[in-house]
Amino acid sequence: MAQSIDKPPLFNGEHYAYWKNRMMFFIKAKDFHLWDIVEDGPFMPTTNRLEWSANDRKKMELNCTALHILFCALGPDVYAKLSYCESAKEVWTNLK
Repeated sequence: MAQSIDKPPLFNGEHYAYWKNRMMFFIKAKDFHLWDIVEDGPFMPTTNRLEWSANDRKKMELNCTALHILFCALGPDVYAKLSYCESAKEVWTNLK
């Protein structure tokens, strides 16, 4: 069965190397800036949330989007172990 190009590949705890490679390309294809967030970590504004600029919000949204994609790709058992993570980098690192 073919994988949808709109849904991330599911990781159920098995065949990590296979899933990791497919997930890397899935995220890069969505937006290469998302992959930067996964590898390097999120941008963290130094000001109060109410003082964020539009650019600050956009950068914060990148982490939320990357985190959402990763969480959507995890089966229930794997998700339960990582649902506390607040950044895409944290999820990616813990999956290793």
